[in-house]
Amino acid sequence: MKCDLCPHDAVIFIRYNGAHLCAIHFMEYVERRVKKEIRKQINLKSGNKIGVAVSGGKDSMTTLHLLHKIFEKRKDIEIHCITVNEGIGKYRLSGINATKKYCNDKEIPFHLVTFKDIFGLTMDEVAPITRENSPCTYCGVFRRKCLNIVAKKINANYVATGHNLDDMSQSILMNFVRGDVERLARLGPHKRIQPGLIPRFIPLRMIPESESLLYAMVSKIEFCNMTCPYRKKALRNQYRNIINELDRRSPGSKFSVLSSYDQIYPILTNNLEKTCLTKCKCGEPSLSKKCKACELSEKVMKELNREQLQTSINQLKSLSI
Repeated sequence: MKCDLCPHDAVIFIRYNGAHLCAIHFMEYVERRVKKEIRKQINLKSGNKIGVAVSGGKDSMTTLHLLHKIFEKRKDIEIHCITVNEGIGKYRLSGINATKKYCNDKEIPFHLVTFKDIFGLTMDEVAPITRENSPCTYCGVFRRKCLNIVAKKINANYVATGHNLDDMSQSILMNFVRGDVERLARLGPHKRIQPGLIPRFIPLRMIPESESLLYAMVSKIEFCNMTCPYRKKALRNQYRNIINELDRRSPGSKFSVLSSYDQIYPILTNNLEKTCLTKCKCGEPSLSKKCKACELSEKVMKELNREQLQTSINQLKSLSI
């Protein structure tokens, strides 16, 4: 099949709009939508600094690549890469290596922060004792705190994340099902700037996951294609399957979910009182006296200490026998 815009072979058929595009026109198609989202979501000014949250996977690497490509000729806008090492064995190391190589090649400042440094824990230590919650619950809370700490440290004005259309539609559906109106209202991009929190924006918000992957491939972006070993325990998987099935039957369903959310977003935010944040003992903004990250990390440390104590008791009992 040929591209609709030139004689070259098409690399994709876009079901939701019926277009066949070659590699060049597909990249232009993605880049136009990303530029539109950036203009829509944030108000960049001369001297602004953007921190890009990069795990090394296809979406975050594509986000970093696109932002670098869009702003590389603007010397008044700085792009910085922020990578969080959660401590997930070979999986995370592979992503870090891909990210560092890209940053070195493009001369992008690279900042690495670890769960071990901030919380004294790794996800490989946390995951076995998460009990009723999936490891992803802990990981997401810890990662957001790490990103905000580094973003403030480098004086970033915004933090870009690699969430794509699939991620957004899944999050919207999850929060609707839970009836979590407050969390729905807090989904990025952040319109309200809270003291101590660096606002996030989402360049790939209108880019389906399949297109993000194809863009990375045709652009020859190196990325980590390993799957997190804890992903199978995530509640999000159920919503991923539901959304994918809807989109298979009715192409464009993911866009419809996001569009519906955008239409009710003003109502959600207007009906919610503006949250007054306090400061946790760790220095980060919080809805209560203790931030969620500190609450969860203390919970994990208590559980680890309890298990270590029980192990010691068992060892002493075996010696006495």
